[in-house]
Amino acid sequence: MGLGRTSVTVSTQALRRIAIEALRSGTIASVVMMPFGFFFKWLGLRVGHYGPKVGELLFGAQPEPWMQLLLLAQHFLIGWVSAVPLLAFWLWRSPRAIRLVDGLAFGALYYVAVNALALPWVFGDPFPWQLGWPYIYPSLVVHLVFGISIALTARAFGFALKAPKPTPFAFVADRPMRR
Repeated sequence: MGLGRTSVTVSTQALRRIAIEALRSGTIASVVMMPFGFFFKWLGLRVGHYGPKVGELLFGAQPEPWMQLLLLAQHFLIGWVSAVPLLAFWLWRSPRAIRLVDGLAFGALYYVAVNALALPWVFGDPFPWQLGWPYIYPSLVVHLVFGISIALTARAFGFALKAPKPTPFAFVADRPMRR
């Protein structure tokens, strides 16, 4: 007596919806976070510290204005990719309930996981809490703005309303597996 072969697959429709929304909301959030970063830089605070470091690692040293254009393209690409986990979470959890608190939590989690832990570790830099509050809050605020923007734009463009009936596996294909 076997349990049979089961497989969990993500439907093409769900992947397409996530990709389209990641491009739309990720682009908007990437633009919305920029004035906050410029403001903090204008105040003389450290923000956007790892963009140029990652850019130089990926592209090498490039002459101006090419490096600035590459960094801008990198900024949008990271925004698109970074939106995907939050959008996938909403499809999985309850696609009809996009909450701003999810965006805030995602922004905070992203800041801690990527900017406060992973990137300092990769580049051998001190962790932000070792440097003090002025090194923490500018980037944290920018990432909170990013998460809130994803929540607002995904909700405004009806990402949740187009979702199928919410279930724990809302992104699982409902058609039988091909043999």
